[in-house]
Amino acid sequence: MKLYHASTTIVEKPDIAHSRDKLDFGIGFYLTQIKQQAINYAQRFLIRGIDAYLNEYCLDDNLDKYIIKTFANYDEEWLDYVALCRKGKKVSQHYDIVSGGIANDKVFNTVDLYFAGIITKDEALGRLKYQKSNHQLCILNQELLNKHLHFIKAHKL
Repeated sequence: MKLYHASTTIVEKPDIAHSRDKLDFGIGFYLTQIKQQAINYAQRFLIRGIDAYLNEYCLDDNLDKYIIKTFANYDEEWLDYVALCRKGKKVSQHYDIVSGGIANDKVFNTVDLYFAGIITKDEALGRLKYQKSNHQLCILNQELLNKHLHFIKAHKL
């Protein structure tokens, strides 16, 4: 599977230890299958006058020994998982890879309203149904990252 990661540097050897906490799927290395999405993300660097690179990788298909969680939709399970991770709390199930939708600015506004108790879970989920399709894949296991994610190339945007 071909994946992309936008960064201010070329990232040949990703390292989970340098990931920020309180992200959608926890501390890990984030990628996307959608090239344009990664390019759009890189715009936040370019706007600030910082160099931006599009890093390209290949993830092995044979990952049977790893635990992979895929959120196919913005649903209650996704919302609960993101809520825990965004609050910096431990999730009950350990995963090596988590894949699903992004809590982008529009999504995060809805999630914030839900966290604050201003809207119900049902209302939050109703709003999330209409979000533009996007994708993120978070590798949470350094061993998997080292053995199964292969750097292909990077180019400056």
